[in-house]
Amino acid sequence: MADTLSPEFLALQSAVAGRYSLERELGRGGMGVVFLARDVALDRLVAIKLLPPTMAALPDRRERFLREARTAAKLSHPNIVPIFAVEEVGDLVFFAMAYVEGESVGDLVRKRGTMPPAAAARMLQETAWALAYAHLREVVHRDVKPDNILLEKETGRALVTDFGIAHAGAPSGLTAAGEIVGTAQYMSPEQACGEPLDGRSDLYSLGVVGYLALSGKLPFDSPDTAALLAMHITKPAPPLASVAPGIPGRLAQAIDRCLAKTPAERFPNGEALADAVTPSTALAKEVPAPIRVWLQRGEGAKGPLVIWSAMLGLAGIVEVISKGVPDLSTMVLLLGPLGAYAFYRAHYTQRVLSAGYTIADIRIALRERVQQVREELAFDSSSEPSLVAKAIRWATLGSFATVCASLLALIALPQEGWALVGRIGAILGTSLLFTIGGSLIGLVLPGRRIAPPDPAKSLRARIWNGRLGEWFAKLSGIGMKRAALPAAAANRPTEMAIGLAASALFESLPKEVRRSLPDLPEVLRRLEADAQIQRRRVDELGEAVASLGQESASGRSAALRAGGGDLQAAVAGQQEKLRADLTGARDSAARRLASAVAALENVRLDLLRLKAGAGTVDELSDHLTAARRLAEEIDLQVAGRAEVEGLLKRGGAREG
Repeated sequence: MADTLSPEFLALQSAVAGRYSLERELGRGGMGVVFLARDVALDRLVAIKLLPPTMAALPDRRERFLREARTAAKLSHPNIVPIFAVEEVGDLVFFAMAYVEGESVGDLVRKRGTMPPAAAARMLQETAWALAYAHLREVVHRDVKPDNILLEKETGRALVTDFGIAHAGAPSGLTAAGEIVGTAQYMSPEQACGEPLDGRSDLYSLGVVGYLALSGKLPFDSPDTAALLAMHITKPAPPLASVAPGIPGRLAQAIDRCLAKTPAERFPNGEALADAVTPSTALAKEVPAPIRVWLQRGEGAKGPLVIWSAMLGLAGIVEVISKGVPDLSTMVLLLGPLGAYAFYRAHYTQRVLSAGYTIADIRIALRERVQQVREELAFDSSSEPSLVAKAIRWATLGSFATVCASLLALIALPQEGWALVGRIGAILGTSLLFTIGGSLIGLVLPGRRIAPPDPAKSLRARIWNGRLGEWFAKLSGIGMKRAALPAAAANRPTEMAIGLAASALFESLPKEVRRSLPDLPEVLRRLEADAQIQRRRVDELGEAVASLGQESASGRSAALRAGGGDLQAAVAGQQEKLRADLTGARDSAARRLASAVAALENVRLDLLRLKAGAGTVDELSDHLTAARRLAEEIDLQVAGRAEVEGLLKRGGAREG
């Protein structure tokens, strides 16, 4: 989270505390300031566009800003940035939209030059789909340009944004007849003349975007706006192939057709343009790439490590029994592979940390992976194994038991009984072969697994969620240069993100200030834990309310079929009461969640002000006291609910 302050940041955060948590400023434009924030209730990143208060005081600017939001909010398409909420709080006017992690086409071209043809073709196709959807709803964007086309980092998906001067239906009273609006470099001839527009005007602008993305040049450019508009109106665009010879012919022809002077010569609609280009594809990835690599590396080493450790562990046991203490060579053989594996894991942990992620991101990814594995194993174990599979597995277990018994017999044999060593060794070897063979066959035979949970991944998650994981992460980060935190860490829950930011701010304060606030880290931890508990409860109760809706409908139908009108009314009444109770409990948990996050947010804001020299320790202490009281109240409520649930369970058990 950013630690720089602006008046807009502070004013907006104070107005929306508990609902949105602002992280940093993303950019400024002529019609607003955009902040990265988190939606507390839905636990997702959003972008909030705020009209500066000086402009919000002007009725025409205020109305035009709200019109952008209202126009875009009517559009729901995978390639259009959705608007979630439009709000006015006092003098503040803003709307919340989806946050697209990535960069605009304009940023990409400015930083890295031209786009590869496949990537540009995909961008053009997806943008054309978005415009086609808007045009069918009589919405013409009128400002299609590279900075208004965003490319999602993880998927490469193109999303159109900023419908600030979009034209919906009849001409708006905010734009006088013949007024020219848009960006001159990307303006269609009819738009430059102030003539009526349809969707084909947007396709011209998109053609200019494609021309720039593929060649690095604009078809027309001039420092004089009037001269530039005259070129769009009268001068034919140079063919794309003449300035970018390596572009596939079909793609170059599609761009040239978009740049035709008369609308009738262009593609009739966005769908036709989309069909004329060939996209590349990319898969969405929920977990950031560095953490996916961290999760996958070393998976294949677990089996050999277990076998190695088991074999040398038995050898160590034998040596302890015979000699009392294993020698150094045995210890090196026993611990060497484990040490090498730990060094290997430390290397990849350091790579994740140096990319800007933290142990919190690793823990979240591990938790999700454990849940995925449980779901996969639950499906894998849902079918009953065949008799052959059962027989092989029981035989494998019997062979393994024989191996263990043979080893114990060899260890326990007195010296005079060593004549039996050969026979026991033969039994041991045969049983070992049966054990290995049965295990390999069991891997490929269908049927229920003997142990559905995956203890290795669960143990791994427990280790990384504990002190040992924190210690290992600190050890791996020694002497490391950490990059700026990537926005891909969006898989952090909101309360964790705020808590981590507040903790980092606290650690950056002078030592004497930290000593005056000794319990601040503990209060942050309690509030974060309480918020996570309330979030889980909101999710659980929400699912219960949703499932009750389905059950209530089926229950009423069953009662109706049974011919009992009174019974139907009684069942419906009970279900509605249960629904109301569950909904009330869910809303109560949601309010406690918002309160906990707002308390965290207040502490973070005070820390920001304190670090910037705009706040005092006394102000922070006041909010800290309030946060401590809130944490105690939530803890009491959670403990009381747990006690009631325990009593109900015990009462049900006695009745049973």
